[in-house]
Amino acid sequence: MKKLVTAMFIFISCFTSKAYSDGHAIKMGVILGFTGPIESLTPAMAASAELAFKEASDSGNLLGGKSISVERADSTCVDSAAATTAAEGLVSNGVIAIMGADCSGVTGAIATNVAVPNGVVMISPSATSPGLTDIKDKGFFFRTAPSDARGGQVLADITKDRKVKTIAVTHTNNDYGKGLADVYVAAVKEHGIEVTAVTAHEEGKGDYGAEVATLASAGGDALAVLGYLDQAGGMIIQGSLDSGSFDVFVLSDGMIGDSLTDRFGKDLNKSFGSLPGSTGKGAGKFTEVAKAGGIDSSGPYTGESYDAAALITLAMQAGGKADRATIQANVMNVANSPGKKIYPGELGKALDLLAKGKAVNYEGATGVEFTDVGEAFGSFLEKEIKGGKFKTKKQR
Repeated sequence: MKKLVTAMFIFISCFTSKAYSDGHAIKMGVILGFTGPIESLTPAMAASAELAFKEASDSGNLLGGKSISVERADSTCVDSAAATTAAEGLVSNGVIAIMGADCSGVTGAIATNVAVPNGVVMISPSATSPGLTDIKDKGFFFRTAPSDARGGQVLADITKDRKVKTIAVTHTNNDYGKGLADVYVAAVKEHGIEVTAVTAHEEGKGDYGAEVATLASAGGDALAVLGYLDQAGGMIIQGSLDSGSFDVFVLSDGMIGDSLTDRFGKDLNKSFGSLPGSTGKGAGKFTEVAKAGGIDSSGPYTGESYDAAALITLAMQAGGKADRATIQANVMNVANSPGKKIYPGELGKALDLLAKGKAVNYEGATGVEFTDVGEAFGSFLEKEIKGGKFKTKKQR
């Protein structure tokens, strides 16, 4: 029953824009894990994407004054069957593109089983598994987050710089966790760091005492938790703190969010991690735009979500049509040079330039630049916990 309810978690997000009065809104899908192990992160991600769609609609420049309506669906992050069913609902309801999904396993399942067969572009803001680089997507899958092939190396570099000599590693047992762990473990070993244990954990269990005991017996200066903050990852940290096994945690991007520090506060003061992000011009502009829209942009993947939605709108405008094939044919054209650089808050200007036949190079919140397979090169933020709060140390 839970699967059925989750899969049917689809609802309309309406914007209070005069543009919608004509009754001819363009349907877009947003599919994220509104329930599940990252449910504390997804509201801000969805709101950021919808902010870009609203900005394009309110400008009056989208395809001669058209507007966008958004339909949300729940990926669950971890249940591929439920995610696929939810995505099928979006497609059958007529969405012409999908912003999402979020976690790598469900993203791959939706792309393979729903989006690609139906010719629907997906732009994920947060699916980072290296395995998605080679997915047979026929040019319909993109991601504004960089691959863990680079993210794992960055996290290992930070671990070395923090002078960790021995480390135990636990990872969520899915595409994201396994892919990241493979990269991270190899990279820390190259840095001369001893890996005392590598264990997988399942999401959704009620108790992780056995997993904590195994990691504790292996020991180490720190425990790397490559997983999700709202379920297993947070519970493993709780068990480790309670038992005194570890007090320094190396955190993957899926572990970084205010719900973690709200829960543990200063107990995590020596812990650190990394996630995709930027401190550049676009990041500053996005912070301003998000604040004006009532959105906290400090969480993971908010900028990437705004950028994913923005690229969809610009691709439509570049091709002059609100249809699936047009978006697919033009995403790369608006994401990369040549063209006028476009930042958050400038979608109206970009749409106007495209309507006049001019090129745009969407930089966005995260310095968007796609590889030839449509994924972000990306930069990363080194995060540390001080005073019981996540702080950005620097861009990597």
